[in-house]
Amino acid sequence: MKKYILILQISVLASIGLSSCQDKGKEGAATQEEVAPAQSEEEVAYRPIFHFTPDSGWMNDPNGMFYLDGTYHLFFQHNPDDNVWGPMHWGHATSTDLITWEEQPIALEPDKHGTIFSGSAVVDHNNTSGLGEGDIPPVIAIFTYHDAEAADAGRDDFQTQGIAYSLDKGKTWIKYDQNPVLGNPGIRDFRDPKVEWFEEEQKWIMSLAVQDHISFYSSLNLLEWEHESDFGQNLGGHGGVWECPDLFKMTVEETGEEKWVLLVSINPGGPNGGSATQYFIGDFDGTTFTPHESIAEIGEEHDYWIDFGKDNYAGVTWSNIPESDGRRLFIGWMSNWEYANEVPTEQWRSSMTIPRTLKLNKEGSTYRILSSPVQELKQYYSTGVDQKEIVVQDSTILAGEDINLSKAVLSFDISNLQEQRYEFTLGNSEGDQLIFGYSGIEKEFFLNRGNSGLTEFKDVFGKEVSTAPRLSNAESLNVKIVLDKTSIEIFYDNGKTVMTEIFFPNELFQTITADGEQNFTIENFQINQLNFN
Repeated sequence: MKKYILILQISVLASIGLSSCQDKGKEGAATQEEVAPAQSEEEVAYRPIFHFTPDSGWMNDPNGMFYLDGTYHLFFQHNPDDNVWGPMHWGHATSTDLITWEEQPIALEPDKHGTIFSGSAVVDHNNTSGLGEGDIPPVIAIFTYHDAEAADAGRDDFQTQGIAYSLDKGKTWIKYDQNPVLGNPGIRDFRDPKVEWFEEEQKWIMSLAVQDHISFYSSLNLLEWEHESDFGQNLGGHGGVWECPDLFKMTVEETGEEKWVLLVSINPGGPNGGSATQYFIGDFDGTTFTPHESIAEIGEEHDYWIDFGKDNYAGVTWSNIPESDGRRLFIGWMSNWEYANEVPTEQWRSSMTIPRTLKLNKEGSTYRILSSPVQELKQYYSTGVDQKEIVVQDSTILAGEDINLSKAVLSFDISNLQEQRYEFTLGNSEGDQLIFGYSGIEKEFFLNRGNSGLTEFKDVFGKEVSTAPRLSNAESLNVKIVLDKTSIEIFYDNGKTVMTEIFFPNELFQTITADGEQNFTIENFQINQLNFN
């Protein structure tokens, strides 16, 4: 096979030379950008530049996200005392633009009822709960209590639902003195409440993960809950327990009709192994969720996934976004339970995806969720490369001498797709490679991190090539790529297919190459440098 290569030459950055992360706290590491001397080698090599990660300790599922008075709140599953999963708290971070986050004091700590598992938060504008004071609408967090002692004793009722409320817009929280508000009927997996206001009947709807299905509950006051219906026992992927549901209404862009979307995370059972998030489209009448006929019979093997990569799990959406904004905003945990406890960082573990805007698309009788990075990311753009047309042929094309690929957004189009392989490679002087692209023969995308740097910490991390079906029939391919130090998020066909994965190179990636079996043309090629310190 004759190979045609496009090389975008990037300024050579200093090598980190990290072979282990056990020496947390070392100073004086070689840097690839100006950083404070006190930063450890681990910080320089692996701390994301613009994806949220806790200063220290363990993080997993995003929780309790809401917007109020110009501030986005992100809570998250957090073990502040160790870098592996443990006694869960709710960590807390805030942002005014969804991109730059400031970590806040821990919001919720374990108490006599148990540790604090996943959940959600709503702004109770009408004070239906009666917990507000004066004109201050309370913010209500509803979460799962996990009683570890009861679980260890072999009981089945160790997970219950409790609430806390805030009278200062989410800064501090008061546990409800009559917790739990929803007891356990004797089911081991009974967790992750996501609450949404159902305007038609002026009531709250809770979606709760119950082993292999979702149970819907309703309440007039957020304090007393009544079971409405169940969904999903014989639909979709069931390779593992169902978790972290999210039910919300969306408008179809093409038709203006309204449909309901139900997100359900599953672990294991993802399309490329381990954990992932599937979705269902249908109707909800305040009692029952009815899937649309196009997905009414989907089984284990389906293509309704928010993200086909290995590292986007437990994602849910923000509540209380103003109608004038109109967006449905989403964020996920950028890791996978197959290896999350073993990834090669010591001070902290895990980060979140870039926040994303979800849209509902309809083609024929099929509904699909499309994802794209939030528009606020563009506020940090500066142009690094901007070329209208690049022919990939038997030559080397140099560009972008000052681009830092550890904080960049790439975008391009390929028109007139052929039955050939379109391959792109991120590389560095250590020989690490992250390979991704599209096979016109198989009609699928691929992502290979098997030689991307450190992979031996868990054999499944780089063992298999991740793949994703192309869900578009368009003759041209649109690609947008968000790159941070240790993550790639690829949005194909305007976000119809998304792949997110993490990696740990021995030094930051410095080049990107494009290969093809035949000549092809890259159009509207841009690299936007991101302006972060």
